[in-house]
Amino acid sequence: MLLNNLKNSSLNLNIHQIFTDSAKAIISNESCYDFIKTVPDKAVTLIITSPPYNIGKKYEKKTKLQDYYLKQEEIIDQCVRILADNGSLCWQTGNFVENSEIVPLDILLYPIFQKHHLKLRNRIVWQFGHGLHASKRFSGRYETILWFTKTNDYTFNLDPVRVPQKYPQKRHFKGPKKGELSCNPLGKNPSDIWDIPNVKNNHIEKTIHPCQFPIELVERLVLSLTNENDLVFDPFLGVGSSTVAAVKNNRRGMGCEIFDEYYTIALERTILAMSGDLQTRPMNKPIYEPQSLPIAKESYIM
Repeated sequence: MLLNNLKNSSLNLNIHQIFTDSAKAIISNESCYDFIKTVPDKAVTLIITSPPYNIGKKYEKKTKLQDYYLKQEEIIDQCVRILADNGSLCWQTGNFVENSEIVPLDILLYPIFQKHHLKLRNRIVWQFGHGLHASKRFSGRYETILWFTKTNDYTFNLDPVRVPQKYPQKRHFKGPKKGELSCNPLGKNPSDIWDIPNVKNNHIEKTIHPCQFPIELVERLVLSLTNENDLVFDPFLGVGSSTVAAVKNNRRGMGCEIFDEYYTIALERTILAMSGDLQTRPMNKPIYEPQSLPIAKESYIM
């Protein structure tokens, strides 16, 4: 009943399941390997995704790394085909872990992008404060985003994603600009290390998905690498953070999710984002830091 109601609402909001140029959003309940073949060449401005890491989560089947590599190659090849000449491709990955040994998946997959002569603009480190605790190595608290462009003529808008200056009133102390502000009043470049909380149990965006994208992470890429009405595609959509980030910022969102329960949530969240009713963590909200308790003075018996 819920899914039928959502589908009826989605049609009213111009959300479709099959590719069409006129759709505000496209959310497909099928394999990305099948769906992507229906998308025309050079139709997408931004591809942003976090594929399965081959570690045996409920939404993936753990396979040999070589088999995993070949499946990733298959979808990446198609993504390059549908990417516009001024477009960007952002592949967000962590590590394959087995017996406390890690394989960095961005390094493993890099040759696939290289064979297409994509241009790596940044290897963005996304750091976060919470995660599984390791006992035989240091606990992992970062993942990486490989940002590629297809050509040297690509969309990049820095101003919408600037972050607050550390010293906003700093001024030139000598020379012809003495006394003038020495930093951009709109904020500074966020650099290639992003400190954004991951979605854990007390996060306002938390759903049933165990490895959910924080919307803020996608928004920073959407705002900087696309313009309004551009098409953003996530082949491994999960619970819809990428389509939410797109429609929330007046872009068109498109994604695939083969698991029915995740598809339903993705559709619902995208509908709520379109109506402005979805609760999300605001961009650039300061990271919460608990107050330190006062240290009691020790008493000594003389």
